[in-house]
Amino acid sequence: MSQFTVYKNNNSKTKKTFPYLLDIQSDLLDQIRTTIVIPLGKYSIVKHQVITKLCPIVEIDGNKYAAITQQIAGIERTLLGAEVINISNHRSEFIDAIDLIISGI
Repeated sequence: MSQFTVYKNNNSKTKKTFPYLLDIQSDLLDQIRTTIVIPLGKYSIVKHQVITKLCPIVEIDGNKYAAITQQIAGIERTLLGAEVINISNHRSEFIDAIDLIISGI
């Protein structure tokens, strides 16, 4: 598993709105059975939840998704679906969003 990899959301209750989960946990912690994820919501559905800097927008297969960082969660790695793409090129945006939650800056 690699940090900033997007996985399919297997949860039948949430996958319509949040089809993907972004794994943000450091690769150094791969041996832990849980990981920290940010849900990626279809922009057209979650745009009312988007807060500038807190919710980076990314494109996957030509569609826009917002990282709803305020819904960050820890989950069992076994609950992650198939690997979709690594978006580490957006690393600084996600670090900034997490920093905003933690420090307010």
